[in-house]
Amino acid sequence: MAPLLELEGIGKTYPGVRALDQVSLALGPGEILGLIGENGAGKSTLMKILGGVVPPSQGVIRLDGQPRDRWDVAEATRAGIAFVHQELSLFDNLDVAANVLFGREPRRFGPLAIVDRRASHERVQPILDRLGADFGPGTPLAELSIAQRQLVEIARALAAEARIIILDEPTSSLTLSETARLLTVLRELRAGGTGLIYITHRLGEILDVADRVVCLRDGRLAGALAREEISHAAMIRLMIGRELRALYTPPAGPPGPGGLAVRGLVTGAFPGCRLDLELRPGEILGLAGLVGAGRTSLARALFGIDPPLAGELRLDGRPLSIRRPGDAVAAGIYLVPEDRKQDGLVLDMPIVENITLASAGRYAHAGLIDRAAEGRAAEAQRAALRIKVPDCRMRAGTLSGGNQQKVVLGKWLSMAPKVILFDEPTRGIDVGAKGEIYALMRALADRGVAILMISSDMEEVLGVSDRILVMHEGRISGGLDRDAFSEQAVLRLAIGHEREPA
Repeated sequence: MAPLLELEGIGKTYPGVRALDQVSLALGPGEILGLIGENGAGKSTLMKILGGVVPPSQGVIRLDGQPRDRWDVAEATRAGIAFVHQELSLFDNLDVAANVLFGREPRRFGPLAIVDRRASHERVQPILDRLGADFGPGTPLAELSIAQRQLVEIARALAAEARIIILDEPTSSLTLSETARLLTVLRELRAGGTGLIYITHRLGEILDVADRVVCLRDGRLAGALAREEISHAAMIRLMIGRELRALYTPPAGPPGPGGLAVRGLVTGAFPGCRLDLELRPGEILGLAGLVGAGRTSLARALFGIDPPLAGELRLDGRPLSIRRPGDAVAAGIYLVPEDRKQDGLVLDMPIVENITLASAGRYAHAGLIDRAAEGRAAEAQRAALRIKVPDCRMRAGTLSGGNQQKVVLGKWLSMAPKVILFDEPTRGIDVGAKGEIYALMRALADRGVAILMISSDMEEVLGVSDRILVMHEGRISGGLDRDAFSEQAVLRLAIGHEREPA
């Protein structure tokens, strides 16, 4: 069968940088093509070219065997190409239906007349049902969580009835059940003849659904895998050119005394639930559960963003009151948030100022910032965390996801952490950078820092944690010591089948 899409010899050169070099691939009708590669490998550039956002410096794009001389966003849309972006491109001031049908809304009294809201909702509701969404077409987008917004982005592509759909990290914020449902929808689309390009750092999903895999490394094709050749090990070898060691590194010693004790904590999100837990120095405690179970609400309460309604906190045996983030920072409790771009960084500021932002008073003398001292502190973190930039004066927004996460971490490590709360620490980060983040977490734990890791990535929870607690509807439904870890055990607790906490 002839390919729907062919890219032949695609190259892209920016001043001083060759982003893509002679990349060729093809996508057939009714095929799911897994596109993998580390951040910076060229995946985003290739997708921008395919979407008509940037022109290729050389190469040919063919649709249905016919070369396209002119190629821009409008042409790509007319050709039936739709995107599901990792960086959500939605409108907070509109409802779900308006976001899903933006630019294609049904209208009453002609194309320039008012939007027919009832018809819009009727058109969008079946798409939301197909995705298993727990919200309706009239829900204001501003009320939705990141995971729910991700489903809206996916619904947008399905509503376009595209011939080719490109999905960039579509499950990075989804629960296990939502992910499973999405993968089922993709299989249905494949059966209907849609061609799909699936980009993700979650290699298990590629293993589940991809018919072929193509890997980019440093802007070039690093290789391809047929369906029968696809495995975790084979994909990692293509991506980083070597085997990746096992995720779990045992701690240097047993957990130390003290740490953070939480007794009867009540959050605003679940006022009828009380939470008890112990977070010990020297351990990585994984916190699992479905999205909406209350994990992020717990982290926000511990960091003082949403002060707890009731309960007692003790740090190293001493009572602790946290009413605002400043109280947590003063106590040595730091948060690495789920949305690093929105809540962890000031993207337009340079790296140096992001790293020293929380401790700016340390570099101020008579009302003036000592820029030299500030620069030395940032440079020390750049070297220690191996942040891949030539200069800390670069804007934080120009960095890859892994390097941005290191800048967020560098902000706290320049101080004196006792407890670090990691909320989805490797969301949108490639496999090589994930390994570096895990190694940093283990090194911090071995230095006596208590680590709470909230993650929706089952492989991460099972592979990195020393101990796991699982939340269900605002409560801790149980815990697991390392010798009892399994996907089935975590899922059982996540859906509310309780057992005694570990």
